[in-house]
Parts: sequence; structure tokens; C-alpha cells
Amino acid sequence: MITFANGQTIGYDDVGSGTPVLFLHGFPHNRSLWSAQLGALAAPARTISMDLRGFGESGAGAHDGVDGYADDAAALLDVLGIERAVVAGLSMGGYATFAFWRRHRARIRALVLCDTRATPDSDAQRAARREMQALVVERGSMAVANQMITGMVGKTTRAKHPELADELHRMVSLAPLEGVLGALDALMTRPDSTPTLATIDVPTLIVVGDEDALTPVADARAMHLAIAGSRLEVIAGAGHVSNMERPATFNHVLSEFLVSLTAQ
Repeated sequence: MITFANGQTIGYDDVGSGTPVLFLHGFPHNRSLWSAQLGALAAPARTISMDLRGFGESGAGAHDGVDGYADDAAALLDVLGIERAVVAGLSMGGYATFAFWRRHRARIRALVLCDTRATPDSDAQRAARREMQALVVERGSMAVANQMITGMVGKTTRAKHPELADELHRMVSLAPLEGVLGALDALMTRPDSTPTLATIDVPTLIVVGDEDALTPVADARAMHLAIAGSRLEVIAGAGHVSNMERPATFNHVLSEFLVSLTAQ
């Protein structure tokens, strides 16, 4: 589905009924990253995935970094008539989730931080982002997919489920140029969210694949220690896209978390 919000088109899917859960994808994905979660959670949930600005069916528009992603997400909730939602972000979607908390915290029922981290880019990481911008301009998104796929998918998935790696490679290779360039700017300029962690006072689930090479378990543990009352789940045999690599386990963990919210 497509709607118009916050001055641009936003592509999204909306499946089921119950506790609203808004999923924000990583870089350089689109909302299809969450296909295995939509309508598949054991807990009653209204599962909503959206294309972040410049990806999938969402317009590129003027870019306001991770704050812009957060504002688009809040605007989509307005369109859907949702006052509060569980916000779940993976990797770059996690950075947008931190921005959502800072800008729209009254809209958040709970947080799910997947394969992400609170710290900003280092100088070396920003230099690598600029090199990737030059690469995508010169050779397109296929070159980005070729460069990223090994680090993005865990070794177990590459060995046992190469079709999933191929699916993710296709997704990345189709990412629009404007979306990739805008996202790289957003990644480079995002603030340090470490001070944000101590302000989080809603139920928070942190999920990470034990083979995540991009935002490893140590990053997840650091967030867990800094967010009071948070829950940490490490998924065995999964890399950076744990929800896609081990969907049954991910859905079980998320469903248990949603049930705990209802109990509270």
C-alpha cells in the first residue's frame, strides 16, 4: 500500500489486529525485509512495515537524516490512526528508532532494537561510507550488494540457506540510488545515542544474531546494560539480519515480548 504523509509518499504493509508493531528496516533494505514477521507472530499484533525514505515505494524527497526517518514513521502512524505502537528497528532502523524516541516518545509503547548499536560512526566508518557513496554513483547498487552481502548474512545462513543470502542480495541490488546516498549521509551524521539509552523507560527488547559481524553481540550487551529493565536475546546461527535468517526463533522471541506487554 502507498499513502502520503509528512510531505511524501510512503510505501507500507499493514497486517493483522492487536498490539500495533511498526517495523523499520536497515540499510539498504526495504520493507520486504520483514515479510516473515507480518501476520506471523503468535501474539495478537497489528504488524506494520514501512519503506524508509528513498527505499522501496517511498519517495526520496529532501533528507533530514535519521530524524527524518523518525518523523516519517510518526506521520504514518497518524495516517493509520495509531496513537502508540511498539517500534522495532533493525540496524539503520534502530538508529531511526532512537531518533523516534527522542522526538516522539509519547507514541512509543515499547522498543525492539535488532542488530543495531547506540554509538555513532568512527572516522574510519565515515570514510568508508563516503567511499560507498562514490561506488554507488559509479557502479550502482549491485556493487553495494556485492560488497556488503558477506558481512550482512551470518556464516551459518550462507552455508545452510544460500537462497536467503541470494534474496537479500537481490533486495540490496535494487535499492534506489537516491535512497542509498541519502541513507549513507544519515548514517554518517547520526548522533551518538549512548546518552539516550538511560532515558528509555518503556519495555525494551534487544535482539542480536550471535554471528552478527556488523553490530556484534558486544554492542547489544552494552545497550542492555544501559537500558534499565531491558531484555537481551541472542539468536544462535544468525547474522546481521536475524529476523530474516532465523524467522521462527525471532518471531517466538518477539511474540513472548508482546505477550509480556499485555500482562503488564
